[in-house]
Amino acid sequence: MTPQPVPQRPIIVVRKRAAHVAHHGGAWKVAYADFVTAMMALFIVLWLMNSSDHMRKAIAGYFNDPRGSTTTVGTDRGGAGEAVALSRNDLRDLKARLEQQVTSNPALVKLKKQIEITITPEGLRIELIESRDGTFFETGSATLNDNGRTTLALLANQLGQVPNFISVEGHTDARAYADATGYGNWELSADRANAARRLMEHAGLRVGQISQVRGFADRQLRVPSDPLDPSNRRISVIVHYLRQSPSPDDEDSTKAVPQGGEGSRHPGDSPSPAGMEAQTKAVSSPGSA
Repeated sequence: MTPQPVPQRPIIVVRKRAAHVAHHGGAWKVAYADFVTAMMALFIVLWLMNSSDHMRKAIAGYFNDPRGSTTTVGTDRGGAGEAVALSRNDLRDLKARLEQQVTSNPALVKLKKQIEITITPEGLRIELIESRDGTFFETGSATLNDNGRTTLALLANQLGQVPNFISVEGHTDARAYADATGYGNWELSADRANAARRLMEHAGLRVGQISQVRGFADRQLRVPSDPLDPSNRRISVIVHYLRQSPSPDDEDSTKAVPQGGEGSRHPGDSPSPAGMEAQTKAVSSPGSA
C-alpha cells in the first residue's frame, strides 16, 4: 500500500507592529531654557560682584533710567541726568588715548611739543601752547588757523564721549596789546577761549557740556619768571572731576573742583581774576599775543 503524502500546513507569519510611543511634548525645552537663563543670571551676578563701584552704578543707573531723563546716576545723555565722574585712572586712560591720537595724526605729530596734557587737582588739563610765530591762532588774533582747528576737532571728538564738564580758558603773555579802541589782552584771551568753545561744540562736544569759558589775560602766566615768554599764550581745556576728589598724593594739590568750579588753580597761577572787571588800556607798543 502506497503511503499517502502528509498535507503541508500553511506557514503563517505574524508581524507585530511596534506600538507608537506617545508624544512627550516640549516640556524639556522649557526646563532647558530655565536652566540656561539661571546660568546666565549667575554669571552676570559673578561679573558684577567683581566690577568696580563705578561700573555697578553706571549699569544700575542705565536700567533705572535708560532714557536719561531724570537725575539717575549712570546716564551719559545730554539731558538732566547726573553722570558718573571719571576716576583718576579713567583720566590717565583718557590722557594716554589723547596723546596716542596726537602722535598718530600726521598733521599734529609735529605739534606734540606744543600740546601739553597733565592731571591736576581740577581734572585733566590740556594746554595748546603758542609759539613765537603763532601755532594755533593767527598772531594777535582770535582766528584759529588750520593747526588750531584740527587739534580742537580731535579733542572734541574724544571729550564728547566722557560725561564730565569742561572749561575753556584763554591766556596771553604780558606784552601790551595796542588798539585805539581799548581792545586788549583781556578781550583777546576771552575771544580765543570762545573761538575754541564754538569749534569744539560744533565738532563733537555735547550740548551743555562746557560749563565755563574764562579769559585770564596775563594773570596766570605759565612762566612767571618771564612774562613775555610766548608759551604764556595758550588755550587750556580742562576736563573737570565731578563727584570725587583725587587722592592726597596727587600731583600739584589735594582738592578737586566739582562740576567745573574755580576752587583750585594751576601750578604757579596767580589769584583768580573772578569778579574783577576786565580793564584794558591802549598802549603804543604792538602786542604779539
